[in-house]
Amino acid sequence: MGSGLGPTSQAVLVTDHLYSMSALRANGYSYYDVRRLLGASELSPVRRGTYFGGVLPDSPDARHRLVVRSAMRELGPGAVVSHVSAAVLHGLATWTVPLDRVHVTKDRREHGRRSRSLHLHTARLDGPDVMLVNGVPTTSVARTVIDLARTVSFEQAVVIADSALATGRVGHEELTDLLGHLVRRQGLPQARRVAGFADGGAESVGESLSRIKIALAGLPRPELQREIRDRHGRLVGRTDFMWPEDGIIGEFDGRTKYGRLLRPGQSAGDAVFEEKRREDAIRAESWEVVRWTWTDLDNFAEIAAGWHRARARARRRP
Repeated sequence: MGSGLGPTSQAVLVTDHLYSMSALRANGYSYYDVRRLLGASELSPVRRGTYFGGVLPDSPDARHRLVVRSAMRELGPGAVVSHVSAAVLHGLATWTVPLDRVHVTKDRREHGRRSRSLHLHTARLDGPDVMLVNGVPTTSVARTVIDLARTVSFEQAVVIADSALATGRVGHEELTDLLGHLVRRQGLPQARRVAGFADGGAESVGESLSRIKIALAGLPRPELQREIRDRHGRLVGRTDFMWPEDGIIGEFDGRTKYGRLLRPGQSAGDAVFEEKRREDAIRAESWEVVRWTWTDLDNFAEIAAGWHRARARARRRP
């Protein structure tokens, strides 16, 4: 969190550092200099009175981390980054949860407060509830998941919980234990529902949301990330969703996975072609394949109907 400024007059600005206006002024930068640097994109505003050396990152999460760092320098001892701000510091998926405010918690009995840029929560914080993330006091992964499970929508909370479990840094038992120690907290019933539903086998936001849609459609709970092998034991592919008893494979096609999994020299078209060959190989092993996209999540009834047709076809096979 250093300023990057030395004791010399007009010290050279360091890229990726945070600067307060007072530090800039103390090192020879006038208000005119600051305006000029802002115009040249050598400084970028982070929050009132705080600037970033260089151009702000494109990622909303990366920008929020800067705002958190700036806010924590002003809040002083006792403030612990929490809720969605803690999720960002932990690198969890925060699908559609607003990042317009920095969330912190203080262990005290007074009421919290909320402004345009800060949400101060007040709640008891035990020792295991707090850890350092790059030197910043932050609620633990488990406490972060439960705090958000109590306060955001079920869909948003499942995405966050799945993401936390997928990292291996928290387990179901830890979430359950923490829920057992929290009493008289608003939102605990939903938090218990989220913890019971969460599954670290979901590897993306789309897969987490698909699990919810599958449950709402009344389909059986699928197994996640299962391997399929041919009669010779050779790996055919790994699937997003599997219903072994029904002979059905489910695939969420988020499109972005093609770009993420490209090998050097491989085009997106090559990846799509390989995916088609993979699906043909899976069908050749007598599996029915049901595939859906982001758009289908808005009308999952059609996908559920396709699932039932696939099961009927599987049952007619000799």
